Amino acid sequence: MQKITILIPVFNEVNTLYKILEKVESIEFYGLEKEIILIDDYSTDGTKELYKNLNYKVLYHDKNKGKGAALRTGFKEASGDIITIQDADLEYNPQDLLPLVKAVLDNEADVVYGSRFLNIDKSKNFMLTHFLGNKMLTIITNILYGAKLTDMETCYKVFKAEYVKPLNIKSDRFDFEPEITAKILKQGAKLKEIPISYEARGFEEGKKISWKDGFAAILALIKFKFMD
Repeated sequence: MQKITILIPVFNEVNTLYKILEKVESIEFYGLEKEIILIDDYSTDGTKELYKNLNYKVLYHDKNKGKGAALRTGFKEASGDIITIQDADLEYNPQDLLPLVKAVLDNEADVVYGSRFLNIDKSKNFMLTHFLGNKMLTIITNILYGAKLTDMETCYKVFKAEYVKPLNIKSDRFDFEPEITAKILKQGAKLKEIPISYEARGFEEGKKISWKDGFAAILALIKFKFMD
């Protein structure tokens, strides 16, 4: 039986973790065995207490390292034939993963991205700065790598394991997204986008990405164009 691994990086998500896990658990991925791996990036808000009531593999960082570092830790432990990423907040709806996973299972693509912009009516509460920043980063990606993406920075990325496990990911923070996109495109993987919904949260609700991460992402796109 084929397996899907769902990696969930967690940092101070005490208010949403149970809710997102309930949503993920409710989904049947076309008969795939389901492996859920939580990577706690040194939460300090009480999130760690929640793990006592969960029957999942939990990996711990001894200090806060960033989302990229958490996913790097998770990729090493993932045993699925298909690997995907789920944020621990409620911005992304796990139900939207189904058509992405099906596209991989049907060999329509090696990697599938969930685009928040292919059907913008399904995306809510986007801050203008984040919207413009995402569009700019995607345009830069397309120029540098000859791609036709609409949403490079999306969380929802579904991979055939053989296309992501061998990658030497170096980025620790949100520059993970441009790095993994750059390396996926450079190895010639067949990449497809499918529309997803999105409900953005603000900084007061725990959103962690900022304009500084945008500059880091631009530098990452340029750097990984010319080096591994």
